[in-house]
Amino acid sequence: MLRPAATTTPQRARLLLIAAFAITGIVAFSWMARIPSVMSALGLTAPQFGAVLLVGSVGSVVTVVASGGLLNRFGTVRLFAFGTVINALGIALMGVGPALASVWVFTAGIIISGIGGALLNVSVNLESTRIEQALGRTVIPHFHAGFSIGAVLGSLIGAGASSLSIPVGTQFIAIAVLSGGLRLAALRTGLVLPGRSLAAHTDGRWHVKLRAELSAWTERRTMQIALVAFVAAFSEGVANNWLTVSFVQDFAEPEAIAGLALGVFIGAMTLLRVFGSRLIDWLGRARTLQLSLIASVVGLALFGLASSAGLAVVGTALWGLGAALCFPIAVAAASDEPSLAAGRVSVVASMGSIAALVAAPMVGFIAAALGAQHSMLVVLIGLLLALMVSPRVDPPTVGLPLDQPLSRS
Repeated sequence: MLRPAATTTPQRARLLLIAAFAITGIVAFSWMARIPSVMSALGLTAPQFGAVLLVGSVGSVVTVVASGGLLNRFGTVRLFAFGTVINALGIALMGVGPALASVWVFTAGIIISGIGGALLNVSVNLESTRIEQALGRTVIPHFHAGFSIGAVLGSLIGAGASSLSIPVGTQFIAIAVLSGGLRLAALRTGLVLPGRSLAAHTDGRWHVKLRAELSAWTERRTMQIALVAFVAAFSEGVANNWLTVSFVQDFAEPEAIAGLALGVFIGAMTLLRVFGSRLIDWLGRARTLQLSLIASVVGLALFGLASSAGLAVVGTALWGLGAALCFPIAVAAASDEPSLAAGRVSVVASMGSIAALVAAPMVGFIAAALGAQHSMLVVLIGLLLALMVSPRVDPPTVGLPLDQPLSRS
């Protein structure tokens, strides 16, 4: 059975978790870079492919909603191991599907990889909070910087495989094997800090257990933090999916320039995630979040109303800087009470997953009427809502309950 390394330290766990986040970025973006090849092999139009992705995402959302209870029952080590194996199997099937020209096999792969990815997602986010608490300083943004770096590497891997005419099936199966092996190796060598107790058994009746596991969804502060997470993931998802489209369609720039513009957004996020931890320690969570949201508002407005590609790139950079720390701050805020962190972090992760699911189609629907550039301004509504609840990410005043239900004032 896999167990945490007995000699692990918070610093070792931090480095291994950064690597785990980077692997997730590589896996996700290496296959996304081959989407045109996948669509061609499966004979799918853009709307049909979007429908396949939508169906596949349902398994991910359902799993991540239930992940708080799964964490409490099985622990981080087992859940991470299960997620690793399931995700690798799904990625491999996603490669087999195009090789066989089978939409059904590919869809099954999307569903299975999404379930595994959801288990991994909540495991690593919870572990990031435990490592931050063990070190006594802000480090959660470093993990998300690892993901951003992995995203860049994954895009390069996908582009390289495409230029070398490597079949999608070969690439996906290789990525599945390598990512699975590296994740399990990280788990064996100290990724998870020892010492987190599983939840005590409660009344055996199913409805009592269900109520306990879903209680975080009724807490006012948790849901306000989850709103921040939703907006952060929605903002990042819109940029990832629509920036390149906008630069091509609205500014008549070639695809290579559009790709560089997306690189500016990801690069700005990565830079601040690497160096922004001290900003959070200096200003506190709420003030840092407020500055981040204001930067996102100004940057997005500048992009959305720009009349030239140069001005749009400036707005894109400011938007990326603003988006960098919002989700990491939400994850940290959800874990202020360690004994209840699993359920609360799973709520935050769930809202992030749901936001990623709805971002592309929602903006796509508006873009049909307004164009990609102006449709992305819808994110401003969410950013302003997040700004309204931003004070809630600071630790609550001593003596006040963290689990205030929504029905109370």
